[in-house]
Amino acid sequence: MKAMVMTAAGGPEVLELRSIPEPAIARPTEIKVRLRAAGVNPVDTKIRSRGLLFPGAGLPAVLGCDGAGEVVAVGAQVTRFRIGDAVWFCHGGLGREQGNYAEYTVLDEWLAERVPAGLGFEEAAAGPLVLITAWEALCGRCCLQEGQTVLVHAGAGGVGHVAIQLARLWGARVATTVSSVAKAAFVRSLGAEEIIDYRAQDVVAAVNAWTGGRGADVVFDTVGSAVFQASIPAVAHYGRLVTILDPGPNVDWKEARLRNLNISFVLMLTPQLFDLHEARGAQVDILRQCGEWLERRELRIGVAQTFPLAKAAEAHRLIEAGHVQGKLVLTT
Repeated sequence: MKAMVMTAAGGPEVLELRSIPEPAIARPTEIKVRLRAAGVNPVDTKIRSRGLLFPGAGLPAVLGCDGAGEVVAVGAQVTRFRIGDAVWFCHGGLGREQGNYAEYTVLDEWLAERVPAGLGFEEAAAGPLVLITAWEALCGRCCLQEGQTVLVHAGAGGVGHVAIQLARLWGARVATTVSSVAKAAFVRSLGAEEIIDYRAQDVVAAVNAWTGGRGADVVFDTVGSAVFQASIPAVAHYGRLVTILDPGPNVDWKEARLRNLNISFVLMLTPQLFDLHEARGAQVDILRQCGEWLERRELRIGVAQTFPLAKAAEAHRLIEAGHVQGKLVLTT
């Protein structure tokens, strides 16, 4: 089969289209999937550039955690799926199990869910990692409640655009940061109430004005260390600040301590990294619930651009350049 493989740690040029052996079902509970699309996430570019594969994982490796496609074969004990079913999932791509930048993959049936009715493979492949990340951040870490205020940084991005929607579905009021007029229009269509152009506005002042000087109950950082540090004064006393990135070693924690903030971290790949089966099962449940909202058109996945599998390096370059609106997807 054709697959885009990582041949070494380095720039996008280390991704090569090759023919590799087609995977086969090895256990009775596995399904084989003809992949139709694979989501491209920033974590893929970090794994590629830094060589952040499972310890002992060899090269070449197939990247890509998110996938969607059709079931083409089932193990003898598979009960949830039949040949021809459309499925989506987050599995592989870290060097131990094959990722989804390929034509076929094999995984245990409990790790997959049916693609929501009316959703195309491209949208389905774009969804799992960002939906689970946003859910675990806002619901799992921050216990977001109806009527609370939340600031989502980079609301037009992959994680940000679904975080806005999930927060609204839970009854929260949402502010978000953007960098362009087009992105402002996009996040407004998703339900953001307060839209802050961080290039022209003081974000903390804007949030405090929006909340009557109180600060946001929850702040969700999807950008990095500088934004994390700058966000502390925008959080209400006894509020919550959650990040999906490493805030770095130089954070000044004084203001966070004075405000009695709850600080937390989200890495949705932890269950896969440490074989935490119960946690992985909870993530599949998240996909199931999000699937219901997607079917009812109460939630949507924004796909900014699709690339053929052979153009994976171009997708990586675009992500690394920054400011992508929504998600990028490879079609296989």
